[in-house]
Amino acid sequence: MNTEKVTDYIVTWLKDYATRAGMEGFVIGVSGGIDSAVTSTLCAKTGLKLLCVEMPIHQGANQVSRAADHIAWLQENYKNVDRIPVNLTPVFDNLVAALPAVENEEERFMSLANTRARLRMTTLYYFAALKKYLVAGTGNKVEDFGIGFYTKYGDGGVDLSPIADLLKTEVYEVGKFVGVSDAIIQAPPTDGLWGDHRTDEDQIGASYPELEWAMRMNDLGKTAEDFSGREQEVFVIFKKYNTANQHKMIPIPVCEIPEELK
Repeated sequence: MNTEKVTDYIVTWLKDYATRAGMEGFVIGVSGGIDSAVTSTLCAKTGLKLLCVEMPIHQGANQVSRAADHIAWLQENYKNVDRIPVNLTPVFDNLVAALPAVENEEERFMSLANTRARLRMTTLYYFAALKKYLVAGTGNKVEDFGIGFYTKYGDGGVDLSPIADLLKTEVYEVGKFVGVSDAIIQAPPTDGLWGDHRTDEDQIGASYPELEWAMRMNDLGKTAEDFSGREQEVFVIFKKYNTANQHKMIPIPVCEIPEELK
């Protein structure tokens, strides 16, 4: 990948899209991870206004500090960057308290994790409407089109996706090129939705380089029977997520009424 040219292309694409849409800038949730760090930096490089929103919900201290440090770095290097902290922890807690109780709390862990992402999406769109900004998505190619590793109408609810055609390893390349901190580059990827230290690899069962390999093999028409050992294990993991999350990757199905019934 020609990292410099890819970076310039995305920055130009972002600026052109916002200008044609008559919008004044971008809003993005900064989590302390590589994807939001790269996306926010690319948005900042457009010269248009950028609002970075910090939205902790029972967040680990290291994630909060990495996000804060990254935004501070952006503001030191780009004059068009503003920041707003929004503590969503009490909002989340009040919502959980208002919901019906369940016998086994573990049964709703996934539902509540996705609820966190949807509260953040709602917050970003509040600021987007208020300031006439576009919500910039942070999903990469493996997450968005490989295994569907994101929350529908949560972090998947965005106006445009500047890095969705980059593999995770390519996002890291861009991150290093644009000057993202070593603390973020070296941090294990995590969605930060669980209130603990679990990583993406802990949840998925495979690393991003492994998933990228499986995605390429799947595109070549390979099946699990073509592999053995760890390769077969990774391919099965990829296919499981890819199959289960197709509803995220295809357009919302519309019930089209036959003309003779109208």
